[in-house]
Amino acid sequence: VQHPDLWAFSPRSTTAEEPLLLAELKPGRPQQFDWKSSCETWSVAFSPDGSWFAWSQGHCIVKLIPWPLEEQFIPKGFEAKSRSSKNDTKGRGSPKEKTLDCGQIVWALAFSPWSSPPGRKLWARHHPQVPDISCLILATGLNDGQIKIWEVQTGLLLLNLSGHQDVVRDLSFTPSGSLILVSASRDKTLRIWDLNKHGKQIQVLSGHLQWVYCCSISPDCSMLCSAAGEKSVFLWSMRSYTLIRKLEGHQSSVVSCDFSPDSALLVTASYDTNVIMWDPYTGERLRLLHHTQLDPPVEDSDVHISSLRSVCFSPEGLYLATVADDRLLRIWALELKTPIAFAPMTNGLCCTFFPHGGVIATGTRDGHVQFWTAPRVLSSLKHLCRKALRSFLTTYQVLALPIPKKMKEFLTYRTF
Repeated sequence: VQHPDLWAFSPRSTTAEEPLLLAELKPGRPQQFDWKSSCETWSVAFSPDGSWFAWSQGHCIVKLIPWPLEEQFIPKGFEAKSRSSKNDTKGRGSPKEKTLDCGQIVWALAFSPWSSPPGRKLWARHHPQVPDISCLILATGLNDGQIKIWEVQTGLLLLNLSGHQDVVRDLSFTPSGSLILVSASRDKTLRIWDLNKHGKQIQVLSGHLQWVYCCSISPDCSMLCSAAGEKSVFLWSMRSYTLIRKLEGHQSSVVSCDFSPDSALLVTASYDTNVIMWDPYTGERLRLLHHTQLDPPVEDSDVHISSLRSVCFSPEGLYLATVADDRLLRIWALELKTPIAFAPMTNGLCCTFFPHGGVIATGTRDGHVQFWTAPRVLSSLKHLCRKALRSFLTTYQVLALPIPKKMKEFLTYRTF
């Protein structure tokens, strides 16, 4: 067992549509923690290759857990894929769980892309004073505005990035492997860091009037979305670090955002109980997903029972997961206006899909992490073609193609 007080497995009777609870992580017995610490799991993350899971379990502690989980806790058919064969793993020695003591409340987690960029080792050879970050790393955003960079395989601290004046609420690496890190903070700014250059701060993005809750970089690395305690969402260019446009449509604070795997769609979640699906290239609102309240809202409160906390795309781009204050995890199919599945979860704060599909991880205010079954689907050839084309064609480029109108509508997600 990976540690004596970690696991609690809860098989439940459920219908076919309902996500199954596969496993639950719980912190150990409380110790004499500093009074400033808190127990919330504000962030959970899988490494892009699916070999590690990071859990901010509260009280300044991050657990790095090898994936897949121990076999007795995961039903057959849900084993994670890994880039390493079993023989390779045995040769190197099985990776072991690690505990990172960050010294401050941990609000944000982000893994680097699994591959290091070409020429990185050559560059490092000529700059021996700079730590070699060709390994898999984890960035942690802390309560005091610091960002700590850790080597996953060893659990060693590599860098400490200073600049933010308040809580670092979210972190996002460029998926290209360039080791550019974006941080979002309660100091109302976003900052861009280059970890290839000893964590040099290369840009500060200002313009938000409230705390910045989240940031997301498009998979094609062209756009950055940021959301603060405001009704509008900011879309920035990752090439020039300038504001492209503001997306207006929510009626309350936007708290979470995510791009589709082909960069053609952007989803934003708000305290107004809605998820809006946008075309980030044109700024058009394509779909509104309303989270129906099962109970009346609290009087004299701007925050509704169905206020959203988190939204994320599935890795193949056909589903969304949302976590709301009404104690429900919802699964949405891309082209439907109502959820296709629900799961009861208490005090949910965040959610993320396993990068190879089939599992959703959720974090709670109690410091727990839950793993749920997610829809497993074989993407249609139509969707695979659309996903491949949209990975390098903007909406305007698709509209300029000499193809039938219906095909353009499908490729630009206008067939809902």
